[in-house]
Amino acid sequence: MTPSHSTYAVIMAGGIGSRFWPMSRETQPKQFLDILGTGKSLIQMTFDRLNRLVPVENILVVTQERYRTLVGEHLTHIPAENILCEPFMRNTAPCIAYANHWVAAKAGDAASEANIIVAPADHLILDETGFLDIVKLGIHHTSTTQNLVTLGIRPSRPDTGYGYIQFEDAANSMDDKIRSVKTFTEKPQLDLAEQFLVSGDFYWNSGIFIWSLENINRAFEKHLPEMQELFVEHSAAFNTPDEKTAIASIYGDCENISIDYGLMEKAPNVSVVLSDFGWSDLGTWGSLHEKLNLDTDGNGTSGVELLAVDSKDNVVVSNARGAGQKKLIALRGLENFIVVDTEDALLVCPKSEEQWIKQLVTSMKTKKG
Repeated sequence: MTPSHSTYAVIMAGGIGSRFWPMSRETQPKQFLDILGTGKSLIQMTFDRLNRLVPVENILVVTQERYRTLVGEHLTHIPAENILCEPFMRNTAPCIAYANHWVAAKAGDAASEANIIVAPADHLILDETGFLDIVKLGIHHTSTTQNLVTLGIRPSRPDTGYGYIQFEDAANSMDDKIRSVKTFTEKPQLDLAEQFLVSGDFYWNSGIFIWSLENINRAFEKHLPEMQELFVEHSAAFNTPDEKTAIASIYGDCENISIDYGLMEKAPNVSVVLSDFGWSDLGTWGSLHEKLNLDTDGNGTSGVELLAVDSKDNVVVSNARGAGQKKLIALRGLENFIVVDTEDALLVCPKSEEQWIKQLVTSMKTKKG
């Protein structure tokens, strides 16, 4: 695929991935880990995927200041000025606004032709060709309409950890794969998620977006005007030595809000591209299970030589031996558990209780620093 010089990609890489403890740490969050044992970190996989459509000089990463060096080490081809560092976390709306104004400054007179793909750094996509075909369809849509696009994922189960997008039927939409969005629902209870699955007109919200620079800026002006005004006020500083000072000032006054709550759920011109390309947001160890190598008893492993007796449907992962090496782990009588082994910590937790991991990390910060 030939990269387009009017297309930009924004990789959001500022999260700390606390649900993936003990492998994910504040000093080395999930996006910088090779969780699947492929030889590449999640951020490297994301970059390589987008680079098939977008030239390297048009790919930017928004992260925290403390991860600047890590990003440079993992993405050695990316220009240093394309690593945009937030002084502190302010959720996805400010992150995207920052990227928008950086692209506008870089594109200059060509900004009116710019389309932007926004993708988290830590998602897994198994069918990369299918993903790129969907993205190209989305770019064509944002180039020919005033709509904002989100990618919806065909649900395979009534998952309560994902947001859901309800869409219009084909008779009321512009294309069989591109539908107008009716509603967004954030992480429903199980009974409602089951109803969504049966109805057939709800897809998971992937958190991957496509829009033209002009249309996303119009949406910010309408739905997040105070935030947009802060960035416009400092627009002359982007791509200059004054950018860091300007961003510190902006973020000091910026609302902490997600792009979904702040903009997408309010905008009337949102389309969803119906997709199915082997996606997972890898939000928890449990969500990783079906993406791992499975034995005949459904035990999923990475970095492990597993001896399992009367054990099934477990997630067993280790990085204690280093890249390319496997640690021998033996299980007996264990079912539906998460077992994660690192050099300095061991986690054993029922899959049904995996939300406890985030609470554990918070508790350890308080007790151990």
